[in-house]
Amino acid sequence: MSSPSKRREMDSMKLMMSDYKVEMINDGMQEFYVHFHGPKDSPYHEGVWKIRVELPDAYPYKSPSIGFVNKIYHPNVDEMSGSVCLDVINQTWSPMFDLVNVFEVFLPQLLLYPNPSDPLNGEAAALMMRDRAAYDQKVKEYCKKYAKPEDVGATQEDEKSSDEELSEDDYGSSDDGIAGQPDP
Repeated sequence: MSSPSKRREMDSMKLMMSDYKVEMINDGMQEFYVHFHGPKDSPYHEGVWKIRVELPDAYPYKSPSIGFVNKIYHPNVDEMSGSVCLDVINQTWSPMFDLVNVFEVFLPQLLLYPNPSDPLNGEAAALMMRDRAAYDQKVKEYCKKYAKPEDVGATQEDEKSSDEELSEDDYGSSDDGIAGQPDP
């Protein structure tokens, strides 16, 4: 087994053992989805996104391809394709980084500190520079419309089974309000 192949498997396993939900696309460890929650203290806080990750054959020497599957309103994310404009992924990637860094550091930093001077979404960049409160409001609207847990498939099965149990037993519980909600 070659070194990049071992590293791909090791980083993929490390990510799966973390708090992130990971869905493999094929039998290999090179393509998968990760459920990513918006960082606290940001207008993205309530959002959950499905992030597509593709690891090139030369990973970790070549950066992973990262893209949002469900819509997000952000100056540095293309609204239609989900492509991400992030220097550390696109230009300054180093083999010292791993997949956990992408989800614990790089993507949260991207959402906390958008760069409107290097936009993939010109409308979002212009609104952010012109009226930050209106920008934050639009981000929250997108979160409510496109980035709910059910939009990434996070709780569909859980909600269905808990709803069936409640309707069959016909009882209420003080936990009903939080049932099916993912941990932040």
